Amino acid sequence: MMSVATRKRANKVQSPSKDKEDRVHSSTSGSPDKNVVPFHLDLWLTLTLENWILDFGRPIAMLWVPLEWSPLNMPSVGDYFHMAYNVITPFCLLKLLERCPRKLPLGSSVIYLAVIFFVMGASLHLVGDSVNHRLIHSGYQNHLSVRDNPIMQNLQPKSLVDSFELLYYYDEYLGHLMWYIPFFLCLVLYFGGCFVPDKGRSGSMPVSAWILTVVSAVYNWYLVTEGQIFPLFLTSYALMLLIVQYNRRYGEVPDVNGYFMLYSFGLTLVLVVTWVGYLWNDPALRVRYPSLIYVPEPWAYYSLYVAGR
Repeated sequence: MMSVATRKRANKVQSPSKDKEDRVHSSTSGSPDKNVVPFHLDLWLTLTLENWILDFGRPIAMLWVPLEWSPLNMPSVGDYFHMAYNVITPFCLLKLLERCPRKLPLGSSVIYLAVIFFVMGASLHLVGDSVNHRLIHSGYQNHLSVRDNPIMQNLQPKSLVDSFELLYYYDEYLGHLMWYIPFFLCLVLYFGGCFVPDKGRSGSMPVSAWILTVVSAVYNWYLVTEGQIFPLFLTSYALMLLIVQYNRRYGEVPDVNGYFMLYSFGLTLVLVVTWVGYLWNDPALRVRYPSLIYVPEPWAYYSLYVAGR
């Protein structure tokens, strides 16, 4: 009869190979047909629709809904859109991460902190963006800096301009960083768990996934350009490509959800490069965006060339 100590030593010897096997097959054990990871149409469709309606549609609602319905000293319709976005998006991110085929490397604490920072950053942006779009009704021009705007020239006392610049900082810088860094961190973490053994079926995407790829990429173009987060987006996409190369060493490829993210990010990059190329020699926008990374905002373009017609 094998002693207890002998059995323990045998288990210790077998554990490393078992861990390696678990890494490769944790999400695909059992029958191959039963364990193909499905496309999460419900979550991706919800994220896509609420991004288009609640985020992209928010400034449109602010501009086109009559002021009688939402006076300048009260929240606008777009503000309520933003509030809904701040609740629905983190909920969808958490549900998406719950469905990750593989256990996430950084643990649940990092995910919870990321979602908390996301909500805080999006809430900062809610306040700053609300005031900014209300100022548009008073003649504020998005293609100009805060201090160069005509409505700020005669503002008294002059120190009030500093307060509006602080508000702009919370809106366009601190709010965006606390909003988008956790957002892309959650997406990259989820993508890192979307790998399965390469059996020739993981990259087969349904028609609904291809349609959402295009629709999501167009929204992501708006997100990257209007949010001024091209370096963050490019870093996230580069990390995703590195994760793909790393997992190929173990004979693993992205599942259908991972390929959906790769294709939508790749198409987003093409759209952003096309947008920048189209406006590369624009003199007015070059003054508005003098930094090394030149990515004009769509609403600045609208304010400069469309709103005045």
